[in-house]
Amino acid sequence: MTKSKKRHWFWNLLIALTIIFCMAAFVIHYKNYHSIKEGKLKIYSGIYRQQLLLSEMDSISFVKRIPEMERNTGFSWLAREKGVFKDSLTESRVYVFVDDLRQRKIRIVHHDSLKLFLNFTDSLETAQLYETLKLAIDAEE
Repeated sequence: MTKSKKRHWFWNLLIALTIIFCMAAFVIHYKNYHSIKEGKLKIYSGIYRQQLLLSEMDSISFVKRIPEMERNTGFSWLAREKGVFKDSLTESRVYVFVDDLRQRKIRIVHHDSLKLFLNFTDSLETAQLYETLKLAIDAEE
């Protein structure tokens, strides 16, 4: 006769909560979200958020690749790259909100030297945001 071990309810609950927490973290970081209101560009993906005044943007361009940088916080998963990085040349912070590394990315320079790279899974959405930001920057000049 084999004796079955009964697992304590606390451990079952802890396992279930851990799985739910991990799935929630994945879902909120899965995609970049943005909005442009009152002259501000707001970008967020999970715990990573950035808010820029359109008037403080110095330049905007498309790039094929992001430069090699040292990661301070963030993560990479398949073709996604999110987080705060450190530029090895200027020692400045670089924010990365890239949903697809294979597609071109928008490079925004603000406050003279701070950079931000972003794109979306949908390349049309990326192109549309680029055009909107380009028009806003050109209107400021």
